[in-house]
Amino acid sequence: MTAILEVAAAVVQCPDGEFLLAERPAGKPYAGWWEFPGGKIEMGETPYHALVRELHEELGIEVEAAYPWLTRVFAYPHTTVRLHFFRVMGWHGEPHGKEAQRLSWQYPDAVAVTPLLPANGPILRSLNLPPVYAITRAAELGVEPFLAKLDVALQAGIKLVQVREKAMEKAALLAFAAEVVRRAHLHGARVVINSDVELARAVGADGVQLASAQLLALITKPEFDLVGASCHDQAELERAATLDLDFAVLSPVKPTQSHPGAPVLGWERFAQLAANRPMPIYALGGVSAADLDEARQHGAHGIAMLRGAW
Repeated sequence: MTAILEVAAAVVQCPDGEFLLAERPAGKPYAGWWEFPGGKIEMGETPYHALVRELHEELGIEVEAAYPWLTRVFAYPHTTVRLHFFRVMGWHGEPHGKEAQRLSWQYPDAVAVTPLLPANGPILRSLNLPPVYAITRAAELGVEPFLAKLDVALQAGIKLVQVREKAMEKAALLAFAAEVVRRAHLHGARVVINSDVELARAVGADGVQLASAQLLALITKPEFDLVGASCHDQAELERAATLDLDFAVLSPVKPTQSHPGAPVLGWERFAQLAANRPMPIYALGGVSAADLDEARQHGAHGIAMLRGAW
């Protein structure tokens, strides 16, 4: 069996989402192709320490804030690599190619350099997911008051919304979901529908959020641009990975108003479950915007919120 090459990879990213790509230098496999900076994890190194070393050696920067993110395996003709991705959100120094490699700052939805290494397609898709995932609460607030709050949130930059209204009657839910999709798309935001694949198709939503029972029963991934899953344990996260879903929501992290006294994961257990997953994971349950940095420190892509988003 061929040994897997362990690699630390960095998404060096500015607050506006712009990130750094590097061109592979002459003399290496895939010379001239573009990739995320990083390199081989040496014997005795953790992925984080390899990341810090490689970014100093390759780019001349000192890492100040780096969060564990995705781990993906990719088979090239010459080797199989396991890529341990970190999002580097803080650093000291100006990145420059210390190995004479060219560097380029790019945005996830408008990458202008080519060719990209084949392993990078799923990474760019994941980078297009925003840090905040907002879940509707029209049943609690009323439809019109909620839609007014939705407009404010969209204008403020919310880019991903889940329609989750389990108490709403079917015809009313159809009309409500269609209106959420219409308003969101006017602002370049995407909408997924909780559990209901047919409703998602009927209203032109961008995707669907699978309930955990649906997730475990599925054989193949539904055909949408975005498919996420609600997960609560290791088995559900592993199933989401097997189906190659676009993201997962892991909950509950902290106590919630809707389920007082229910068992919670806590951040340490969240980090254990989220570690080394191939898809982005949102933290849900009792979190607010103030928890975003802590969520990232524990391996989350971002936070999902019901009340806090509005």
